[in-house]
Amino acid sequence: MFEKLFEDSLWASRFIVLLAVFFGLVGAIILFIVASVDIYETTMFVIRTYLAQAHPEHFHEDVVGGIIGAVDFYLIGVVMLIFSFGLYELFISDIDAAKDESGTGNKILAIHSLDQLKDKISKVIVMVLVVGFFQKVADTQYTNPLDMLYFALSITAVSIGLFFLGKVGKH
Repeated sequence: MFEKLFEDSLWASRFIVLLAVFFGLVGAIILFIVASVDIYETTMFVIRTYLAQAHPEHFHEDVVGGIIGAVDFYLIGVVMLIFSFGLYELFISDIDAAKDESGTGNKILAIHSLDQLKDKISKVIVMVLVVGFFQKVADTQYTNPLDMLYFALSITAVSIGLFFLGKVGKH
């Protein structure tokens, strides 16, 4: 009897994961809102600049930086969504609303193991890092040929890494 009570309590303790699911969703929503506000502010900056027929210094860098920063937030928001969906499906239940009439469902957010969750999150995190890298590259001043060589080598390294990441995901 004690064993059954203990096992039932232990099994019910998995519902603590709902805290991570809920706050992961809240975090994703916040990131999506912040990114959307950033895009809106960048849009308004561009409109005001063209209406004033002005062309401030670093205009293009500011616009690209604002948009890339927003994409970065969107991608991190996606990580939070995948994390929340994955934890829920692993510890609580399959998400019935994600299934279609045939019963197969949406494969994008379907998580059946911790390895799948880790794999999906790591791929999005790599994309976040790539976007962050390009944001830093856009802000960098290149003053000599060696800087340009380093720039070319870093782009090559990122490209090779993404190529191999794609190869690993297909096997």
